[in-house]
Amino acid sequence: MAKSEWSFKSAVELSAALAAKKVSSVELTQDAIDRIERHDGKVNAICVRDFDRALSAARAADAALARGERKPLLGLPMTVKESYNVAGLPTTWGIPAQKDFVAKEDALPVTRVKDAGTVIVGKTNVPLGLGDWQSYNDIYGTTNNPYDLGRTPGGSSGGSSAALAAGYGPLSIGSDIGGSLRVPAFHCGIYAHKPTFNLVAMRGHTPPPLPPLPFERDLSVIGPMARSAADLSLVLDVMAGPDPIDAGLAYRLELPAARHTALKDFRVLVIDTDPVLPTDKVVRGTINALADNLARSGVTIARSSPLLPDFAASSRLYMRMLMSFLGATFAPDVYAGAKKAAEALPEGDNSLAAERLRGIALSHRDWQAANHGRTRLRAQWRELFKSFDAVICPVMPTPAYPHDHAPDQEKRRISIDGKAHVYTDQLAWPGIATLPGLPSTAIPTGFAPDGLPVGVQIVGPWLEDRTPLRLAELIEREYGGFVPPRMFDD
Repeated sequence: MAKSEWSFKSAVELSAALAAKKVSSVELTQDAIDRIERHDGKVNAICVRDFDRALSAARAADAALARGERKPLLGLPMTVKESYNVAGLPTTWGIPAQKDFVAKEDALPVTRVKDAGTVIVGKTNVPLGLGDWQSYNDIYGTTNNPYDLGRTPGGSSGGSSAALAAGYGPLSIGSDIGGSLRVPAFHCGIYAHKPTFNLVAMRGHTPPPLPPLPFERDLSVIGPMARSAADLSLVLDVMAGPDPIDAGLAYRLELPAARHTALKDFRVLVIDTDPVLPTDKVVRGTINALADNLARSGVTIARSSPLLPDFAASSRLYMRMLMSFLGATFAPDVYAGAKKAAEALPEGDNSLAAERLRGIALSHRDWQAANHGRTRLRAQWRELFKSFDAVICPVMPTPAYPHDHAPDQEKRRISIDGKAHVYTDQLAWPGIATLPGLPSTAIPTGFAPDGLPVGVQIVGPWLEDRTPLRLAELIEREYGGFVPPRMFDD
């Protein structure tokens, strides 16, 4: 079957085509469904299909368009990460014991994208408990990277990134605590935005069988994924804002405009590697090439700054606080074993692995001290963003690696320029934005010699999400962006 002319268009382009009656929502939705049925046997991105309801929603969208209605996402097909509750569909987080759990109501962000007119065609695959940069579980199997089926698409929003790369609709939504939006975007050559912490209310993005109550998961956010930078803002504007039954009783959101509208006005600090976790030559190369291009376009580029917080110290702090949060839900025997192992650590061991272990057993007193450290870190970033508008830095140290499902992630290894590094140390680069809660936009920048996508993240100031998003749009406009994988040329 020939590829539809609409399969890899952006949401902005498709919205214009829908308004101009050049295509219908039913046609776009059917195209996404057809592509899933043709290709997903190889990719395995869509773990829950909802095609009948999607086509019904598309027909309703076409009727609304015919009446002259206009909504931000009206008639656009999209996918949703499996971890979001969607009424009538399973929510498992890849946990076998929860394979029969069916959500009774939509998560708040799902309600918001539906109210904006979107058509949800299905849910995308995740790793067990959302805890990996690969996307596999015993319920739904393994999701493959559309650029190389033998490699990871990233995680934990790997099903969403693979779905976008394969042309299963222009939009998706995911989540991020350890890079779970930005890492799959990097590995699949698409765009994603990690919002400022707590900018988007998360009610209903809840591990089963917990009730969908308003809450804040420390460090964790939810956000949009797309094949074009401008599409991220389209979805973020719909999703963002306080929960109407919680903070929304008193507060309303009013995000500031981007600091600049022209590329030449931006001041950017560029970081390509660090001894804490080096990046390979391909990643360094793409960052430096982008920096050189930006400089030629008039962007003010700096390669170092004394204002940048100490990466080693902040990475160690992130490991402690992340694992303190995650460790709170560990089984009692696992927690007891980790606590005992942490007590046996040499006092001088400040490796990232040691800090992760200490974090699991962190006392509340020690957590408070760590949180004070985070407060000081945020103050340092505020000072930096008086002199810079954005920081461009790595998302991950290497392009996508072959599937590795060894159960103990601490024993897995990745190769960076031929040298083995601890798999979980990769947390450091996503953590640069996660720990202080800063917004970060992941963008594609090209391909490694073997054809695997590479990219960068653009970290912006607290609650100034429009600034990294705007810079991402300008870079895409100037230098290009997403390129579909060859295996989907049909």
